[in-house]
Amino acid sequence: MLWFPNKSLNLNTIINPKKEVGKKKQRLHTATSENTTFGADAMSQAKVLNERELRKVLNHCNTYSHASRNRAILLCHHLAGMRVGETAALRIRDVLGADGLVMDEIALSAQQTKGTQARTVLVPKKLRDELTTYLQQRFGLQDLRAVTLTDTQRALFPTQKNPKRGFTANTLCQLMHKIYKDAQLTGASSHSGRRGFITKLADKGVGVRVLMALAGHKSIATTQRYIELNPTIMRGAVELI
Repeated sequence: MLWFPNKSLNLNTIINPKKEVGKKKQRLHTATSENTTFGADAMSQAKVLNERELRKVLNHCNTYSHASRNRAILLCHHLAGMRVGETAALRIRDVLGADGLVMDEIALSAQQTKGTQARTVLVPKKLRDELTTYLQQRFGLQDLRAVTLTDTQRALFPTQKNPKRGFTANTLCQLMHKIYKDAQLTGASSHSGRRGFITKLADKGVGVRVLMALAGHKSIATTQRYIELNPTIMRGAVELI
């Protein structure tokens, strides 16, 4: 009979240590994946901000050194329903036209969005105004036609440490988490903007097929998981009977 002084060891570990290490790595990866903020559970639990709370977090952004950048980042999610990875992947050329105006559509390539299918993001006027203000402050220009072709190749939202380099999806999630936390909005996460975008449009009567297209989803079931039930609207629906 073999005796192992360390109870955590077993015969398989000694015979095939690489296999056991591989299993441990897989278990660690699985545990990490289950707790990541990108999971479906985290999305469904993300707080949907009301108008007062959104104003609160935007006002809080004004206390940061990169106020206009952070406001624009947040509103890409709250006003256009963009994914964090999509926002991180944006280049200036994606939003700024040759006429110096922010475009009303953002054409995302398959490499910039989730999956392998390109999609178009519609940009409302409030977001276009916010992006215009941000770019004017970033380059110190009133007329954005003066932005050089080289500059348009750069990341739309650069990091504080490296002005020429954009965020990754992970680091952008961290920034948004800090902003929401500092603004004392418990339960808000990087999914809050996109979930709020879909929920608020649903509350205003926009059909689920339109919502699916705006969100870039491939199925209605996915879109429906984003929608938070509004007790006030539910009460109003009952009163229609």
